[in-house]
Amino acid sequence: MNIKKNPYSFHLYDEEKSARKLLSLWEENNFSSRLWHKDWSLWGDKLQPEIIDRLGWLDLPQRMSDRIKPIEDFAQEAKKGEYKDLILIGMGGSSLAPEIFQKVFKNAPDFPKLTVCDSTHPEAVEQIRKSLDLSRTLFIVSSKSGTTLETLSLFHYFWFEIKNQGEKPGSHFIAITDYDTPLMKEAQEKGFRKIFNPYPNIGGRFSALTEFGLVPASLIGVDIKELCEQAGKGPDLFLGAALGSVGKKRDKLTFVPSKSLRAFPDWIEQLVAESLGKEGKGIIPVIDEPLGDVDFKSSDRFYIYVYLNGEYKDIQKSIKKTRDKKVPCVETRLRNKYDLGREIYNWETAVAAAGSYLNVHPFNQPNVQAAKDFTKMVMKDLSQGKDSLKEEIKTFSIRDDISLKKAVNQWISEAEKGDYAAVQVYLAPSEKVKQRIQKIRKEIHKKCGIATTMGYGPRFLHSTGQLHKGGSNTGLFLQLVDSPTNDIEVPGEDYSFGSIITAQSLGDFQALRQKGRRILRIDLNDHPLKGLQKLEKIIES
Repeated sequence: MNIKKNPYSFHLYDEEKSARKLLSLWEENNFSSRLWHKDWSLWGDKLQPEIIDRLGWLDLPQRMSDRIKPIEDFAQEAKKGEYKDLILIGMGGSSLAPEIFQKVFKNAPDFPKLTVCDSTHPEAVEQIRKSLDLSRTLFIVSSKSGTTLETLSLFHYFWFEIKNQGEKPGSHFIAITDYDTPLMKEAQEKGFRKIFNPYPNIGGRFSALTEFGLVPASLIGVDIKELCEQAGKGPDLFLGAALGSVGKKRDKLTFVPSKSLRAFPDWIEQLVAESLGKEGKGIIPVIDEPLGDVDFKSSDRFYIYVYLNGEYKDIQKSIKKTRDKKVPCVETRLRNKYDLGREIYNWETAVAAAGSYLNVHPFNQPNVQAAKDFTKMVMKDLSQGKDSLKEEIKTFSIRDDISLKKAVNQWISEAEKGDYAAVQVYLAPSEKVKQRIQKIRKEIHKKCGIATTMGYGPRFLHSTGQLHKGGSNTGLFLQLVDSPTNDIEVPGEDYSFGSIITAQSLGDFQALRQKGRRILRIDLNDHPLKGLQKLEKIIES
């Protein structure tokens, strides 16, 4: 294929035949027509919940045309309010697309900058609060169900903060939620400035081109009409065939983007992991991996290169290494940033199609609830002054050199060929923390020769968390927590943000352990950066 004429260039080598065979089979079975007609039988013989009522994304590019103008009108109205900051309070599918739009497009001149608030770590909440002039901030409370614990806790905190300054909070808040949810009712009672109700028959990770993604995008000055028009130009089903057939054998789907698109794989990560990681199966998305240590000869890798026109040089060396070793890869060229709409729709289609081939239900998330249930149990215990699960779970202190070294070495020794390591970071997000985690990922790769991933808690619980517990048992999990020096109470509740993130980490640990996963939990105490540096040296030694 000529990449100058076609946005995709497939180099599948030994896997080409199987992908072509799958595409031919789909053509014989009218797969494309059945998909566009929302034929639920593509994903099994029996109608299951969250299939027939989760296919609304298929005709979104056309359906959204009547909804674009009201969104744009509100964005212009909000712009006149001279807001400096937009804070999106949401998790997973409600937050990832808006964050990508801000990072890729940036906010246009005279439009506010968008920041996603999806961490329950007290220091992260405090950092965002200190950065804001609340009188010039608009909050977007975004939750499909309207019941998400993290979202509601953060919403109530910032509502209280604005009210405390003598402002009328309602004028600073809008909501994006399904019709008649608890969030919608509370927004009506509290006099929110605006409430958006997206189409209900679309799952969160497939909702980027609904109000969940388009309202925040329009508020930062993105031309959402153009974005949707690019999405409506039709997907390439061969991407789905390649994802399914190649990914079944080479399950480490490794993304390498050019500079301007560096954030885009964050959104794809949730789409792939949560859609395909279940029933003991899964394709592991690997993003933001330090490329210097990647083994391009690895038999479990499948590379996806995504670059903006004019930025090919950013990834040229990596592509050459991949093709020299004949490792399957796909090159994707975007003419401009608005082709992001096309890629969002293409990846949604590809993942849905791959799910059909892999015999996986791509629209549910059965293992996410387990961690939530354990979290609720821990929070109930903590509110009653109990600490049973925390005492039961073995946590190694960064200060206990002897025990920690032994535990780390044992954890590393359990790695096998074809595994991956997931670093679960229950710390306040920052660039310094990320740099340290990247060094730890490098050391793990050197020691174990396996792919590495990382995610901040609790946000990854709403994305890769499903894969961790529902996918194949090939993950080694390194859970990193700390001991915040300051905590923040959640207004109107008997718990704090510190207790939420503690309960979330313990709950996820228990859910992973219940699934027989290999997991090591380390407390970095009250100096996480120093603790990360020490951990890096322990792994290196």
